[in-house]
Amino acid sequence: MFQTNFQLYFRNILFAIIQFYCGICHSALAQNPDELGSWSVFNAKANFNSKWSVFGEGQLRSLGFYNQFHYYEYKGGFNYKLNKSFSFSVGLGHYNTYQVGGNFITPKQNDELRSWVQITMQQFLEFIKFEHRYRIEQRWQSKGYRNRFRYRLNVAVPLNSKELKEKTIYTMTWLEVFGTDIPPYFERLRFFTGLGYDVSPTVSLQAGWLRQFDYKIVDEIGHNFLQFSLLLDLKWKKEANKSLPTVID
Repeated sequence: MFQTNFQLYFRNILFAIIQFYCGICHSALAQNPDELGSWSVFNAKANFNSKWSVFGEGQLRSLGFYNQFHYYEYKGGFNYKLNKSFSFSVGLGHYNTYQVGGNFITPKQNDELRSWVQITMQQFLEFIKFEHRYRIEQRWQSKGYRNRFRYRLNVAVPLNSKELKEKTIYTMTWLEVFGTDIPPYFERLRFFTGLGYDVSPTVSLQAGWLRQFDYKIVDEIGHNFLQFSLLLDLKWKKEANKSLPTVID
C-alpha cells in the first residue's frame, strides 16, 4: 500500500513539474518567437584515477530554434578532486560569436581565447545536492584583454530515487553571476531550470530553459534559450557521492 501511494504521489509531482517547464517554454514563445534560441551542449569527462580527470565540451547556439546560428565554442582541461566535497579545475577554450541576421554571418563579432581556474564545492542535504562553483577567467578577445569572475549555485533534486544514479529523473536549477575588475563590475546574470535523466552510470541527458541578462557589456547575443545537453562520465570506479552532471560553461 505504501509503495502504491508513493508511486502515485511521485507521478503527480512529476506531471506538475513537466507542466511547469512546458508553461515556461510556451510563455517565452508567446512573448516573442524570435527571442527563443537553441543551446546545444556535448560534454565528456574521463578519469585517469580517483583524483585526476580530463574533460572536453562543445557548444552550439542559435537565436532562433535551430536557426540563425551565431555562436560556437570548444574547450577542455583537467580536474583534480581534493576530496568528496572539493575539486580544482583548469581549462582552455576557443569562443566565436558571429553577426545577427543569419547563420554564422561574417565578419565575427568576437573571437576569443579563454583560460580559467576554478574551485567547485559540493554539499549534500539528505537527497538534495548543492554545488558552488567559483571561477576566475582570463579572456583574450577581439576587443582586447579582460578578466572575469563567476559564481554559480546549482541545486539538483532526484525525483524517483534518493540519489543521483542510473535511471534517475531529477530537477536542476542554477543561478550564475558574472563580474569583472573594471567598471561597471557586474556583467551578466544567467538562470537555468530544467529536468535531467541519468540514462546509465555514464550517460546523462538534460533539457531546460536558460535566461540570460547582460548589463552594459554585451559580448554575446540572445536572452532566452532552450538548452539540450548530452553528458558522458567515464568513471574510474564507483563514487561514494556522485558529482552533479552539469555543463562546464
